[in-house]
Amino acid sequence: MALVTGASQGIGQGIAIELGRQGATVWLTARTAAGLEQTAGQIAELGGVAVARPCDHADDAQVVAVFDALRREAGRLDLVVNVASPDFTSMVGQPFWTLPFQAITDSLAVGPRANFVTSALAAPIMIEQGGGLIVNISSHGCEDYILSAPYGAAKAAIEKITHDTALELREHNVAVIGLWPGLVLTDRILSFATEGPSGSRQLFGLDLDICESPRFSGRAVVALFTDPDRMARTGRSFFASRLAREYGFTDVAGHLPPEVRLLVDLLGDGNVPEYWQMVERFGRGFAEPSPA
Repeated sequence: MALVTGASQGIGQGIAIELGRQGATVWLTARTAAGLEQTAGQIAELGGVAVARPCDHADDAQVVAVFDALRREAGRLDLVVNVASPDFTSMVGQPFWTLPFQAITDSLAVGPRANFVTSALAAPIMIEQGGGLIVNISSHGCEDYILSAPYGAAKAAIEKITHDTALELREHNVAVIGLWPGLVLTDRILSFATEGPSGSRQLFGLDLDICESPRFSGRAVVALFTDPDRMARTGRSFFASRLAREYGFTDVAGHLPPEVRLLVDLLGDGNVPEYWQMVERFGRGFAEPSPA
């Protein structure tokens, strides 16, 4: 029995579909009922079972209601994947002092706070049944500069929640693991894609062949859940591309996306398209101080 938040589109939808394909009964939450029904329909087409529950994860009462229903109707919960997140695209390239103050409020509320509330409601169920797995979708933006300052703050908070809740849940055989997807080919990204000179799809000058499908993260979640030694990973975070190499899975078309932390590492200085220079404009930030 699995619960995936933010399952109406993008990474959340891809994870839910992959879990359903692998035989899990998947509860789906998000604000958009139509998107949840689309996800549930795709799971059904693959022979899986889905339960769509519209829920605004910024509203604690709605989240509590989902868990009350889950206890009544399912009676157990083996896996939670926290995906719900705000849209950060409007912040790209904007200095933090020009952003509305609501930007940081939204970044922390629909993200780390939502993860905390969902995990706090899931933990008692998992403790009662003797184990479980919570996966928090985050990003290396917790360490590197990507997109904006509010984005980094939100991802850093998720990392700390992952680490500290894992410490408290370890004795109960409940693992809490962070997952860092790469650049994911969501419908939103694809809507902006164009055909490049070689015929490949590009997004603002970047060849999208390096990207991951939304279901790639789902395969990483399946690998973590089915790993009998998953407690050895609790409290830490992993790139989906690294887990693919360690567990031996590929993306849906047999493609193995490259391990990419920053585009400059992959493409080299001077080869990162202008838009993506803005996305990663400070990279890893300040250099380490030289030895005295």
